Amino acid sequence: MERDLSSATLRAIRRIMRASDRSGRRLAAATGLTASQVLVLQQIEKSGETTPGVIAADLQFGQATVTNIIDRLVAVGFATRRRGERDKRQMLLDITKEGREALNRAPDLLQERFVARFEALPTWEQAMMLAALERLSELLDASDIDAAPLLDSGDINKAPDNLTTLRTVSPLTSAR
Repeated sequence: MERDLSSATLRAIRRIMRASDRSGRRLAAATGLTASQVLVLQQIEKSGETTPGVIAADLQFGQATVTNIIDRLVAVGFATRRRGERDKRQMLLDITKEGREALNRAPDLLQERFVARFEALPTWEQAMMLAALERLSELLDASDIDAAPLLDSGDINKAPDNLTTLRTVSPLTSAR
């Protein structure tokens, strides 16, 4: 019986990992971006002209992580960065037409579906799931790993495999 529960738990974990991986591949194929890059780009679009610090705080990402992501978004022409008029130390971000088009092509993010469904659960069930996942994190020796609130595996600073290809071949960026 205990072995059956262990196997069922491992299968459930594997399904979550595969769903995250599949979602990331679909997103990269449609936009050339990772989930973290899409979240940053969405936040820039939502906020209008904004700063990296505001994006980092809103998404609960580290400042260095947001800076790395913004560097990639600027490199492919999905965002712009310029110095503030009044305070030259301030960097202001904005989304480009190409960035909006990439967001329009993006499939729904796995984490957005999760959040909508999770928040519809009763509070007691949300707390129970959180406690179980925190305990699972401890069992996997992962409780001390820093993690952004993002359903994606690996380093959130990474670029998808096709980002360089997107930049050099995409009709969006070659038309600039």
